Amino acid sequence: MSLPLLTQIVLACLLGGALSVAAAALVMFGLKKRWLSLSVSFSTGLLLAMALLHLLPEALESGLTPHEAFPLLLGGIVAFFALEKVALWRHAHTGADEADAHGDGQACDDHRHSHHHDHGGQGQTLVILIGDSFHNFTDGLLIAAAFLADPVLGWSTTFAIIAHEVPQEASDFAILLAAGWKRARALLWNGLASLTAVAGGVVGYLALDQARDWVPVIITVAASSFLYIAIADLMPRLKREHSAIGWHGILLAAGIAVVVLGSSHTH
Repeated sequence: MSLPLLTQIVLACLLGGALSVAAAALVMFGLKKRWLSLSVSFSTGLLLAMALLHLLPEALESGLTPHEAFPLLLGGIVAFFALEKVALWRHAHTGADEADAHGDGQACDDHRHSHHHDHGGQGQTLVILIGDSFHNFTDGLLIAAAFLADPVLGWSTTFAIIAHEVPQEASDFAILLAAGWKRARALLWNGLASLTAVAGGVVGYLALDQARDWVPVIITVAASSFLYIAIADLMPRLKREHSAIGWHGILLAAGIAVVVLGSSHTH
């Protein structure tokens, strides 16, 4: 006896999130520290290409006009900038005593020390997790739509999304680890972000007609977060790299190529 359709949708969303996060973790956690730095270049290319070559075209094809999509994209970028500034402001104030003191208890007013640069990772990681949550939510909607058309199509769509999501999840791990997160913490929060696919699947099953209207909006918001992280945080970091420049360029191009090849297979 086959499982109820909603149960299949929830299982597919859980399986999709768990497998993609697990596969990405296996890849990223095996990297040496030197390659972790280089993986930021791959993440940059991936996020730029995901936003500009996959998500935005998909939003436009889903019904948004350019006059609707681009103001929404601009608003999303500004909102994520504001979100990051609030996160940095809160971190700077709540952690001021610890951050501005040396080990001997003396206050530090020298802003050249490394702990001042660590603050940037707080807002950056928040933005990437929120953007990834939006992206996973739309994956859940897509899985629900496929199951409602045909359960066989639903499972096929699920495994296609897993294959598509692994590079994206690897990119998220690279950003979180480069920001100084421990592996267990990165795995936990990336896993929690993947659970929004279940919410998307349930919403898609219960109200697909209404949910379908929100898909291009959610996709555009996800694109704005990817663009913001790539341009505001990752690219400035890469500009400061003075070693292995060739590898950085190759991996950035590889990130773009993954999306280009994946999009061609999807369409």
